[in-house]
Amino acid sequence: MDQSFDFTSYNNIKRLSEEELTTVWQEYFKDKSNKQVRDTLIVQYIYLIRYVVGRIKVSLPPTVSIEDVAGYGVEGLINAIERFSIQKNTRFETYALIRIRGAILDKIRAEDFLPRSVRKKIKDIKNAQEHLKQELGRMPTTAEIAKYLDMDPEKVTQIMSEDTIMTSIYDKKGNSDDSVEIIDTIQDTVKLNPQESMEEKNVKQELEKALRRLPERERIIMVLYYQENMTLKEIGATINMSESRVCQLHAQAIMKLKNILSENRTSRMHQSIIA
Repeated sequence: MDQSFDFTSYNNIKRLSEEELTTVWQEYFKDKSNKQVRDTLIVQYIYLIRYVVGRIKVSLPPTVSIEDVAGYGVEGLINAIERFSIQKNTRFETYALIRIRGAILDKIRAEDFLPRSVRKKIKDIKNAQEHLKQELGRMPTTAEIAKYLDMDPEKVTQIMSEDTIMTSIYDKKGNSDDSVEIIDTIQDTVKLNPQESMEEKNVKQELEKALRRLPERERIIMVLYYQENMTLKEIGATINMSESRVCQLHAQAIMKLKNILSENRTSRMHQSIIA
């Protein structure tokens, strides 16, 4: 598939229903070499790239092309589709957003977009910082570095702010065949006890089941609003819908979820009484 996808054409794409999309995924899992089925999935999830690009472009230097960034995002989406498995026990949208963002940052980091002169100045400042650290026995201040290099402190700060090192969570630690990706070594600092973990898992499973019963548009809105922290205005722009309509569908989805969850609780209570 052409990775210079025209995002303006997304509004003309026929969105598949949940059942149709599930069927496409099933076909893809049966034969991952089927490029036509893969491209169908790419088109259906292209909105995820538009979302990531919209969030990340505000922090990019002007020398980076948004078209190039979108192309990197397509690579990330393709990678996510090819590596996704139902055994991952997570929604594809969540998994894909991580992969898309990671691919974009990896590519930007690989392309040194800073001029050579700026890179030299950054190197000089870092060398001075290391020299003064050894001499003073502590990290030097910006003013001390500026004095050592006979520069203006504000200039030192400005140059160092351009030194953006983007470390990917998919980088591998070590060079051996047993090396693992950084993402697999991140420790969870907020661990629940077994009972709390089980309760949280049950709540998540119940909510996921309830979400699957919502119409596709309402489910997408709920995912983008609560999982991806998008505003109603951003969601409207992403799915080609007015903010007021998104707000209306969001309210409808909330009411439907409440009713579904209430029905589930009532059903469980009834079954426990019969048992």
